[in-house]
Amino acid sequence: MIDMGWKANMGSEKTTTKSPKLISTTTKLNLSLPVSFHSSELTTASPSSCSSYEQYLRLNDLRKLWSSREFPEWRNESVLKPGLQALEITFRFISTVLSDPRPYANRREWKRKLESLTTSQIQLIAMICEDDEEDGEARGRVPIVDLSSSNGVITRDGSSAEVWKIRGEATVVNRTSEASLLPRLASWQSSEDIAQMIQYSIECEMRRCPYTLGLGEPNLAGKPNLDYDLICRPNELHSLRNSPYDQIENYENQTVYTTHQILESWIYAAHELLKRIADRIEQKNFARAASDCYLMERIWKLLQEIEDLHLLMDPDDFLKLKNQLAIKSLQESEAFCFRSTTLVEVTKTCKDLKHKVPLILDVDVDPMGGPRIQEAAMKLYSEKRDIVKIHLLQALQAIESAIKKFFFAYKQVLVMVIGSLEAKGNRVVVSSNSDDKLSQIFLESTYFPSLDAAKTFLGDIHCVFRSDRMTRMKP
Repeated sequence: MIDMGWKANMGSEKTTTKSPKLISTTTKLNLSLPVSFHSSELTTASPSSCSSYEQYLRLNDLRKLWSSREFPEWRNESVLKPGLQALEITFRFISTVLSDPRPYANRREWKRKLESLTTSQIQLIAMICEDDEEDGEARGRVPIVDLSSSNGVITRDGSSAEVWKIRGEATVVNRTSEASLLPRLASWQSSEDIAQMIQYSIECEMRRCPYTLGLGEPNLAGKPNLDYDLICRPNELHSLRNSPYDQIENYENQTVYTTHQILESWIYAAHELLKRIADRIEQKNFARAASDCYLMERIWKLLQEIEDLHLLMDPDDFLKLKNQLAIKSLQESEAFCFRSTTLVEVTKTCKDLKHKVPLILDVDVDPMGGPRIQEAAMKLYSEKRDIVKIHLLQALQAIESAIKKFFFAYKQVLVMVIGSLEAKGNRVVVSSNSDDKLSQIFLESTYFPSLDAAKTFLGDIHCVFRSDRMTRMKP
């Protein structure tokens, strides 16, 4: 039980003449706690389904590119590289959409969606780059192109370079990647407008970074360029542009293939980011951990935006492709997203962040099940002495919210794309008492019950003081 006298003493009100005990006994606290939804262990789809999914997307080849370490001293490489590669695949996606020969394709809306998706990715990439500069140990480790790194020699290994002089004697090398598809898109009449919009987005979003991406953006500040070709390796990436099932005569095949390659690239980035979050919490670097958690929240929102692209696919062509690829759940409760083993792992790891709360609050879990963590959270929230811890706890709950939004939105997309009857056949459209894995994720109770209870009781304390104050004000 919570000591109500202690709770009342935590309040900020100091003008009341009544004792905490009188307040707690004369005013009834009406607590409506959420009903817990039974949740079983989250697991992947059947091994054969996961294997087919990975083979279709050529994930083994992609993982080699994501996980390659060219710069041992650069700590953010494992997070930024798959993000840059997802961005490059998006450029290829734009080319695919604009080359679509089908007269019934909604090119106008596709362009708008891909513009929005590209901007969201650039924002995330800029945030990752900003983290490099804010982290004292990582600062200066990013591979950039300038005269000092090339000993004054400009190489043209697949890139066009220009030497600029700014601010007197200061010299920079502005190099535009030629391996990337974006500069090519900017030179084609059909894609010039969307490519220029992307380049301006890069210019705007990278303004807080000491370098830019080098993809043909204006670079008005004359900043050094990231060594994009060396990091992203666009030529090797685009060698994976063909699906193993290219013999299927269905244009949506390339659309689905490319969409999920972008999705899996960011899922891998999230996987690596979670390692950094755990390390920073263990090191008690709570400010940097909170920043990473909010970055993680944005990645979940980006994954939702990527999944929404399925809504623009032609219904007949997509359902035909579904049958051509023989996409069918072997188990009734097996939703398609669980074929991604990394997505399931990332989801479970995000949920396991709840075990970091005692470390953040600097308390031990009560072996008797007492409210020790809850009381510590209430004290932290009310006293506001350690703001970075509050920021981190809020960020952890933001991740939970983003996860549940993603899977709820995924369920809606699945129904809209394959039809409610088909979805019901796979037990995706269910009642609240169903045991399918997809519904469990967004219907289960909070991952952080102690934080939830702390906010519930603090809210009721404020209601108690407000009620008491209004009572005393009455004549």
